[in-house]
Amino acid sequence: MKEHNKYWERVQADICANCVDRKGEAECGLTGDVECGLQRFFPGIVDSVLSVQSENFAPYVAALREKVCASCDQQLEDGDCQARARVDCGLDRYLPMIIDSIESFKTELNGTSTEYPRAS
Repeated sequence: MKEHNKYWERVQADICANCVDRKGEAECGLTGDVECGLQRFFPGIVDSVLSVQSENFAPYVAALREKVCASCDQQLEDGDCQARARVDCGLDRYLPMIIDSIESFKTELNGTSTEYPRAS
């Protein structure tokens, strides 16, 4: 869990600072019953990204759909998701940046250098 906190700090700096839902400098603008999916599912997101080793984007998407999206109440049994369809899912909206942030931080922690996929 402590490691997830380190990843969260990095992703928050990389993603939340650029989120369309933020207000002010670094304050989340989501209020009330609206919860940030990135924050809500973060441990599963990190675990999903770290479980993939690929130069392609598709395996990351597949891992996240299987391990994270499947547990989200916004996704229907058939795999369709209206939040994704409306570009209202922060995870989906920022997925390439999230993957890059997590993989880059993993590289820094491990002291290695690797190229990671970019959405095309």
